[in-house]
Amino acid sequence: MKHALYCFLSHWRRAPLQLLLLIAGLALATALWSAVQAINSEARASYARAVEQLGAAQLTALTSPEGTIPVETYVRLRRSGWQVSPVLEGTWQVDQNALTLLGVDALSYPGAPAMFQAASARGLDLSDVLTPPGWIFAHPTTLPDLMAFERTIALPQVPPRVVLADLSLAERLLDQPGQLSRILILPDQPQGLPDLAELVPELRQSQNPDGALADPQRLTRSFHLNLTAFGFLSFCVGLFIVQGSVTLGIEQRRGTIRTLRCLGVSTATLLQALFLELLILALVSGVLGLVIGYALAALLLPDVSATLRGLYGAPVEGSLTLRPTWVISGLVMTSLGTGAAGAQAFVALRRMANALSRSPVASARMTWRSQRVFLGASLALIAAGYLALKLVPGLIGGFAFLGGTLLGAALLLPPILFAVTSALQGALRAPLWRWLVADSRLQLPGISLSLMALLLAVATNIGVGTMVSSFRLTFLDWIEQRLPADAYVEVTSATTANQIMEWAMQNDARALPQYRIDSRTASAPLRIYGIIDDPLYRTHWPLLEAEARVWDQIYDEGAVLISEQLARREGLQTGDQIALTPDWTTQIAGIYPDYGNPDGQAVVALSTLQAWASGITVSRVGVVAPPDVSTADLMQRLRQDLNLTSDKVVEAEMIQRASVAIFDRTFVVTGALNILTLGVAGFALLTSFLSQWSKRLPHLAPVWAMGITRPQLAKLELTRSLAFAVVTFVLALPLGLLLAWALLAVINVEAFGWRLPMYLFPMEWGRLFAMTLVVAALASLLPALRLMRMSPATLLGVFASDR
Repeated sequence: MKHALYCFLSHWRRAPLQLLLLIAGLALATALWSAVQAINSEARASYARAVEQLGAAQLTALTSPEGTIPVETYVRLRRSGWQVSPVLEGTWQVDQNALTLLGVDALSYPGAPAMFQAASARGLDLSDVLTPPGWIFAHPTTLPDLMAFERTIALPQVPPRVVLADLSLAERLLDQPGQLSRILILPDQPQGLPDLAELVPELRQSQNPDGALADPQRLTRSFHLNLTAFGFLSFCVGLFIVQGSVTLGIEQRRGTIRTLRCLGVSTATLLQALFLELLILALVSGVLGLVIGYALAALLLPDVSATLRGLYGAPVEGSLTLRPTWVISGLVMTSLGTGAAGAQAFVALRRMANALSRSPVASARMTWRSQRVFLGASLALIAAGYLALKLVPGLIGGFAFLGGTLLGAALLLPPILFAVTSALQGALRAPLWRWLVADSRLQLPGISLSLMALLLAVATNIGVGTMVSSFRLTFLDWIEQRLPADAYVEVTSATTANQIMEWAMQNDARALPQYRIDSRTASAPLRIYGIIDDPLYRTHWPLLEAEARVWDQIYDEGAVLISEQLARREGLQTGDQIALTPDWTTQIAGIYPDYGNPDGQAVVALSTLQAWASGITVSRVGVVAPPDVSTADLMQRLRQDLNLTSDKVVEAEMIQRASVAIFDRTFVVTGALNILTLGVAGFALLTSFLSQWSKRLPHLAPVWAMGITRPQLAKLELTRSLAFAVVTFVLALPLGLLLAWALLAVINVEAFGWRLPMYLFPMEWGRLFAMTLVVAALASLLPALRLMRMSPATLLGVFASDR
């Protein structure tokens, strides 16, 4: 074993460039995978800390169909022996800000230790938190909004725009004495308790109920799942480099293997030596990949943190910690990936031990008999993906469909290329071009894996690019429709809103106040908005489905518009009835898109909302300028006449720009992974061309001897590479569009609850086509230069050898 392993490893001293490409390919694959895992691991650790320190997200809660629970119900549960904790949640107007206030029992709430620790850091004790006037706990970024409330304590575990207080203080601030929003069931309960269904039949149990403090991992699950999917795809693309290099190494060591067999080394020993060699290469490449992945993750993590905080309010730190989970994951994936990539090498080595006299050309020709196997495996994977889409619910089925389709299409590439080259060889008449096509077909077994990697990389770029561009175009149009006014004023009360409305009437402007209440469906929170009858809503409000008289039904008949998320989650459609509150049921007149919001929303006429609901709050008022007044002048007059600070009057375009900035940050990481994937595919193509170099000399030398110059041969090499890239791109285009459709119509619907329209971007395809040609040209540049500089003696030496 010792000598066999030494013989195997000594081969790389004679092929340093091939060893460098192998290690680089495996290290890049590991780096992309470990970078994504490091980012996800850091985010999950932040989520876990927040949930653990404020830990109510994993508890079961009791909620009421009536919306609120009398405090007497909580007392009844406590007296019966149940260990429970009360929570009161509501919107709190402080200064000119609307914040979510959570009132909790500081003695029983799971997050109480974090609260008391923060209070102790301020020199306060338990009595200070529990007794009037009480203290407010908030995220450091929220504290500036609480300047009017002096008794505040910074608590980083609380999400932005959410404040935490003792229940007695929250009751006073929300003006809801004796009322609760939910009752948390604590984990440790005594034995022999009465049944909850009999004790409180009016309440129902729900999981992950903690509203504003909901587990951020639930909200961000799809974001991290997408990162993992792209990281895994990049890892697989990198393994194509490894597969080509390892298989070539076995072919190059044909003489060494023959000698070892003649010396009595068994086939089992040779296989074990190959296993140890691959393990050593995997460990070396894995460690190098982890170092690169750590640096890449540290570079990308700040953008990911900003995205998660901006979109979901998820508390993710911007620094990276070396965690054993993703380190071990990277090494395990590298070892498993190397084993998978080397599987063909094991098969080739075993066959070689039994048929050492077979020529490489004959072996290459014989591989075409396996094209039917490729075709059958391709169709089987595509069929399996389709069945998964139809039979497996949720994101798992969607990603199984994507995986089966992508891998099936990749396996379909070699048979298609073989058919194309066969057809061209029969159609061409020029001898040189017929030779080029025949030679290309002969080389296909060695470069097909790299072309499959290029196919997946291009398809991923097309699919993700189409998805992101479609989302962005839809998002821009949607947010412009949802913000029809010229400026928006943040308000604190209905009195302030009325003042703005009166000012608008006096100045020939129009005011669009946004009133709302918070309710709940059976599965999630629900926010209901009340709007006035204004022509802007009738002309600008985006609708996916609607009755013929939708706006007349809204304003005259008390109907409702609901968001797409709510419609899909509850299985509702236009014309159905929906219970907005326990005693308020109305007809659905239309469904509208609401991108970026995880919970449901509904829109009714303001008069309808006032007739059916109490405790209505108003957060802002939109103002439309008169025809002869600019937006800047309108905002200046608003500030002067109503004595408003500059930050309380915001231009609609500014809100749009801020929203678009958050949107763009969302896809920073996936965009970077797309570019890296295309680069790795080009690297795999270069590896294949270089690995085929020694085997191609016997094919090139006779053509050179017939009078074709070395520069002409180099041009033919470049032409062949570009032709393969063109065919691969043509096949990747429909695959990429199918991927985009799946992301928009399947993954987004399952992950977020909305479906996006699909737009086509031919200009982007042209740019990507040019990039694909550049990648293919660069991959073939080094072999072409080597051919141009090759000495005639080397080519003549081919005729002197036994080949």
